[in-house]
Amino acid sequence: MNKKYRLRKNEDFQKVFKQGQSFANRQFVIYRLDHQDEQESFRVGISVSKKLGNAVVRNRIKRLIREAVRLKESEVSSHVDFVIIARKPVVDLDFHQLSNSLYHCMRKAKLLKRGSDQKKGFRND
Repeated sequence: MNKKYRLRKNEDFQKVFKQGQSFANRQFVIYRLDHQDEQESFRVGISVSKKLGNAVVRNRIKRLIREAVRLKESEVSSHVDFVIIARKPVVDLDFHQLSNSLYHCMRKAKLLKRGSDQKKGFRND
């Protein structure tokens, strides 16, 4: 995922938390804040608590989330900032389970454009 799609500053995170809406499932919480035409694309922030594990575990979770978002990059609505917070059950998931759970939460938050709802995952078992 390109760095221009990332939320970096604490003030940006706080703005999304205070002014945005939250959506959740067992593995993730997503805060969403819409923008008018200030920016041309979406921006995403990822938060993983120290309670989930050491730095190796937390960084792995962040990499998996970034990759899952990158795969749906073209389907994510523009002009929106969102923050993804990982919950404890994420530690035990593999990539496909994590991505399916994340996409479920993104659909609840209406972050995916119309037409992308038909494809619930990309796993062909």
